[in-house]
Amino acid sequence: MEVERATTRDMRRRNRSTLLSELFFRGPLSRHDLSRITGLSAATASSVTGELLQEGLIIEAGQIDSDGGRPRVLLRVNPDFGRLVGADVGETGVKVELFDLAMHRLATVDEPLPSSRPDPEAVAGQLLAGIREVLGGTDPADVIGIGIGVPGTVEQSDPVRVHAPTIGWRGISLDGLLRDGGLTAPLFVENGAKSLGQAEMWFGAGRGAANAVIVLVGSGVGAAVITNGTLYRGASSSAGEWGHTTVVYGGRQCRCGARGCLEAYVGAEGILDRYRQVKPDLVRGTDELADVAALIDAGTPEADAILSETAGMLGAGIGNLVNLFNPERVVLGGWAGLALGARLLPQIRAAAGEQALEHPFGQVSIELCELGPDAVAFGAATLPMAELLRRASRP
Repeated sequence: MEVERATTRDMRRRNRSTLLSELFFRGPLSRHDLSRITGLSAATASSVTGELLQEGLIIEAGQIDSDGGRPRVLLRVNPDFGRLVGADVGETGVKVELFDLAMHRLATVDEPLPSSRPDPEAVAGQLLAGIREVLGGTDPADVIGIGIGVPGTVEQSDPVRVHAPTIGWRGISLDGLLRDGGLTAPLFVENGAKSLGQAEMWFGAGRGAANAVIVLVGSGVGAAVITNGTLYRGASSSAGEWGHTTVVYGGRQCRCGARGCLEAYVGAEGILDRYRQVKPDLVRGTDELADVAALIDAGTPEADAILSETAGMLGAGIGNLVNLFNPERVVLGGWAGLALGARLLPQIRAAAGEQALEHPFGQVSIELCELGPDAVAFGAATLPMAELLRRASRP
């Protein structure tokens, strides 16, 4: 009898999750639409949406005419059921953003980091300050959850640990530091490239693709590999460290300690360092974004040579991804990736085609991210939203 009750309860939860997810991604929809799309009976769709309406998770959103019958009521996820926080811990700064459940951005805070190897306690302090600022007078009970995208590998253990040797972090319990600082809302910590990947798969250039690779090129380089609609994590969540695959054996020293890593050639720091080697008089700036933009716009033979080599290396790295994972789509993102792609995407595609096998390359498209350079924070906010959709109740 207990098994039967559990099975019924589980089925009810799955039905709630299914209907809530359809309304989130495709709403507003009528009960008739929901029944048709999901294959659930009209009675089940009506009963479950009635529960969700009563709980405030969904709301009515107008009516549409039906074929000769009464108008059908449209339903949608209630954007004011709660609030989501997304944060991006980059290597040059911390961004914290507040969203409603329709993923409308409500507030943003940007804080620069004083060092390229920031102290974890200092980062936690900046995150706490940013979270408090964007929340303002928001009732803590209204916070569905806080997602945080970070560089490096995120070990999804208990506690969650961040391994980011390029910034000096080894086994850091970032969530523990935030809890010690008084944060009580549900926390979700994830690699920044994987956060970006979920955002682009949900709302950006990855939509509709079952097999894709979303790549992030910023100060560091990473990737989110999607196979059959599911994020591939590997044995300990470190899958996707694309920036630390070797493109030149014995090549340039990488921040990770190895030589010849892709990141040493196409990451912002690697690009600028190579440029300074041919332009020794170039002043070392403190703003990587501005420095990369200036390099792209320089128009000098030295700058063009660096950009050409960067496009070739980036294309070779993408060609490796095509050969390894056979995606239908590769999406180039991250602030440096978007800046490079806006100028060099044809060259990057051509270089990928030279390195990839002919058949899989003929089936792949290489595109730019659609959600802009701030998509990691947006993607981080989708982490608690995904849990809300899975449970069809607060995490």
